[in-house]
Amino acid sequence: MFYQLYELNHAAMAPFRAAADIMRFAYANPLNPFSHTPFGRTMAASLEMFERTTRRYGKPEFGLKQTTIDDRTVSVREEVVWSRSFCNLLHFARNVPPGRASDPRILIVAPMSGHYATLLRGTVEALLPSADVYITDWIDARMVPMTEGTFDFDDYVDYVIEMLHFLGHDTHVIAVCQPSVPVLVAAAVMEEANDPLSPSSMTLMGGPIDTRINPTAVNKLAQERSLQWFSDNVIMNVPWPQPGFMRPVYPGFLQLSGFMSMNLDRHLVAHKEFFMHLVKNDGEPEKHRDFYDEYLAVMDLTAEFYLQTVEQVFMKHSLPKGELMHRGKRVDAAAIRNVALLTVEGENDDISGVGQTKAAQTICVNIPEDMRMHYLQPDVGHYGVFNGSRFRREIAPRIVNFVRQHSRAAVKRPVQRVIKGGRTA
Repeated sequence: MFYQLYELNHAAMAPFRAAADIMRFAYANPLNPFSHTPFGRTMAASLEMFERTTRRYGKPEFGLKQTTIDDRTVSVREEVVWSRSFCNLLHFARNVPPGRASDPRILIVAPMSGHYATLLRGTVEALLPSADVYITDWIDARMVPMTEGTFDFDDYVDYVIEMLHFLGHDTHVIAVCQPSVPVLVAAAVMEEANDPLSPSSMTLMGGPIDTRINPTAVNKLAQERSLQWFSDNVIMNVPWPQPGFMRPVYPGFLQLSGFMSMNLDRHLVAHKEFFMHLVKNDGEPEKHRDFYDEYLAVMDLTAEFYLQTVEQVFMKHSLPKGELMHRGKRVDAAAIRNVALLTVEGENDDISGVGQTKAAQTICVNIPEDMRMHYLQPDVGHYGVFNGSRFRREIAPRIVNFVRQHSRAAVKRPVQRVIKGGRTA
């Protein structure tokens, strides 16, 4: 009943939240003399803090309306080009200058781990000037009616394969964090079937390929608990009146609670500073609002997908052991021969430890040496692997270069294997 109590509490707070919002506008109104006093600003700040900590954050927008191509600003149009019950495929269609050579087609597989695909806004933005970008927009499981059936790990892999078929020849795929495993599985399944539409390259970023290596707090939790414990304690039914009423899910608010508890001090300090900026009225709070509007927007995962991922990836380590199954058939990573592989890790990653993603280089034994590369980005944590200034400056250019070099329309040539920022081998 915990999910139902959560919903009930949210509904019960609605009138208080609305009243707080109205009073905040009154205290912040410049026509109100109190708004120019420390007392007025403190009241407005307190009311905003109350409203923000009790609201439900809706799905954010990408908001990418333009990009720069060849020093020219061009418009970008977001469109759904493929759709299934649990996922839409978004295309960021650019108004490319006439006569310009086509850019590589990249499919970004966003993590289905609690946050929306918009968490990768910075990833998309950095790649848009150099690539034709598509991204998986996973749908909140609580919004999918029970009549649409279930969605498990095998379905996830099938969705990736279907999208690669839809996008066609010479598509490159990027998996950020959690989807590194199903994307690698999809590539192996396609290669074993001699599928001509298998991706030209596969970039895995901060993903849990082998969580036995440098286990983090997240990995250790999965090892300390049984699968039954997870089923009994974190799987709940979607409450009425949501469209997915009675669907068993792993609620997004539980995942968010776990992430925030890992860095609770940092979040408390950030909110304290936010409050002080509001009182001082110094214009800084907008950065805080933008970040937490994104960070606090969460979605539910289907129970079957979540439990299978916990069991196969974090408990049994089935992929690196060669024991992972897809539709009743063992997945053979050695079948991957024609898909170039780039793995990217962050030196300070506290979610996917250093070496966990690089393990893909070990299990994909038949990828030629000149079609593989590993890069370790110094001084970044998990989110710095796919977002932020170092991503834009150091990681994104390497991804673009790797993709271009391994386009099946291009002539193959040897690539340096970057082991760590500033050093190659």
